[in-house]
Amino acid sequence: MLFCALCITAVFGFLVYFSCPLLSNARGLAGIFSSVWKPFIGEFGILPMLAGTFSLAFLALVLACPLAIGITCFIQGLAPARPANAVRSLVYFMTSIPTVIYGFVAVFVLVPIIRDTFNRGAGFCLMTSAITLSMLIIPTMVITLEADMRQRAEEVRLGARSLGLTPAQELLWILLPCSGRGIVVAMVLGFGRAVGDTLVALMVAGNAPVIPQSLLDSIRTLTAHIALVVATDSQDQAYYSIFAAGLLLFLIMALLTVLIRTIGGRFGQREKRHERAS
Repeated sequence: MLFCALCITAVFGFLVYFSCPLLSNARGLAGIFSSVWKPFIGEFGILPMLAGTFSLAFLALVLACPLAIGITCFIQGLAPARPANAVRSLVYFMTSIPTVIYGFVAVFVLVPIIRDTFNRGAGFCLMTSAITLSMLIIPTMVITLEADMRQRAEEVRLGARSLGLTPAQELLWILLPCSGRGIVVAMVLGFGRAVGDTLVALMVAGNAPVIPQSLLDSIRTLTAHIALVVATDSQDQAYYSIFAAGLLLFLIMALLTVLIRTIGGRFGQREKRHERAS
């Protein structure tokens, strides 16, 4: 435990240390969080990348959440055993597909569809990357939520059967209303997975360092920015922006971890109160 804490502290210190040259030469935080990224004139604002990251992750989560809940309900009680097992196997298989494959499929299939449908831009935009990324995070959300529902099903199965409930009724009337914690945790993990992805954003988002105004605008995320800038001259001021981007990603993931812990603690206390009351 202490070793892990020291490693995390060391990573945080490393990111802060290498972000200092940019902080001292780019008008401090105001320069870093400006909306202009033009390194050739000394503007190193990463606000567009931060906005692109949150826009992409939030939109992907909005698309993935209903599908993940529906697939989980299908697996957990709405479908017969064989179709449910087939869908479960497909979800687990999706977790083994490399992210670059999702990107290639999106480039050659989804990008032309978006481009021809809306007749605007090249198709490399926020909408394309959000759809692709939603397919990437659905398996993570389904596996998390299904594990939570399966655990609760073992606790309530005997009582539900004694009341004469069918598996579908048990799912819709008991399991799903009681799975608030699992749904929230799955959403947080899906959001974190979306924030941390690099290849999808790099391949199909367009990589334009601007704040998106519509779903068809090209964006650049923090992870894609790191991948693009890391190959530049290490003595250039733009190079140090990747450490500032990494620091922001570090803080975002830390906040998501705290959020998951908080959600787990609150739901655990609520369950204990219910058990005592009963």
